Order: sequence, then C-alpha cells, then structure tokens
Amino acid sequence: MADTIAETVDLLYTIDQDKLTPDQQIALGSALATLAQAERLEQINERLRSIHQVLNTWAMKSTLEGGR
Repeated sequence: MADTIAETVDLLYTIDQDKLTPDQQIALGSALATLAQAERLEQINERLRSIHQVLNTWAMKSTLEGGR
C-alpha cells in the first residue's frame, strides 16, 4: 500500500495546477486531502501491528511460563 500511496503522491504533484479549471483544482485538492488521510491511516495501522506483536509476545511468554 505504501508504494501505491507514494506513486500517487508523485503523480498528483506533477500536475500543473495553473492549467486546471476551478472544478479540477477542487478535485485535485480533494484527492490530496484523501491521500493525506490514507497516509495517516497507514501510519496508525503500522503502530497497531507493532502493539499487536508486543501483546502476542507477552501472551506467549505468559503461556510458556505457566501463567506466572
């Protein structure tokens, strides 16, 4: 997903905004805002994966230690 986001960002920033109609500029702004939201969600997802790994490690240790 990160590669797709990066490629889309590159593509959006190559657009010459001076040549766009007002409606196209609004659509571009909306696309950039949506992209920023997707990037933020990906960051949150990565953090949740890390937390999940830590919790799984703790659960496994607890099980191996007999629940001590």
